[in-house]
Amino acid sequence: MTESPHRLAAWRAYIEASQRLFTRLEEDLRADSALSFADYHVLVLLSEAPGQRLRMGELASRLVFSPSRLTYQISTMQRRGLVARESCPDDRRGSEAVLTAAGLLALREAAPHHLRSVRAHLMDDLDDAEVACLTRIFERLGRRLRADRDASTLHHED
Repeated sequence: MTESPHRLAAWRAYIEASQRLFTRLEEDLRADSALSFADYHVLVLLSEAPGQRLRMGELASRLVFSPSRLTYQISTMQRRGLVARESCPDDRRGSEAVLTAAGLLALREAAPHHLRSVRAHLMDDLDDAEVACLTRIFERLGRRLRADRDASTLHHED
């Protein structure tokens, strides 16, 4: 099955807009906090996880990182004291990334800069066509997520 030219053009516009936006966010975040965009997202995910820890596989899937990329990311963050790496209590073959006090502090300091940067770039850096493209994609994703949730709820009520 081949994609329509309109759909391919929409995806290309989305990818280009996303790349430009994330590049700008990365530059702003590093300028204000010395955290990379990836550092920031690792810290956010760990801060939201139970016990502020996640298995490496779970973290990789949430970040869409390859295992080798995640290992490198965690190793560099570990050297900077932002995270620790520990054995899983229930599976000695696996390991978990754990948020440290220094990582939590870095996250708290970076969050206002990150939010301000996201707002500024969403408002200033994307043209009307890119905003429309991203809006359609997020609306479609929202509909799909709601449909999946509703189907799951109906399935559990049976």
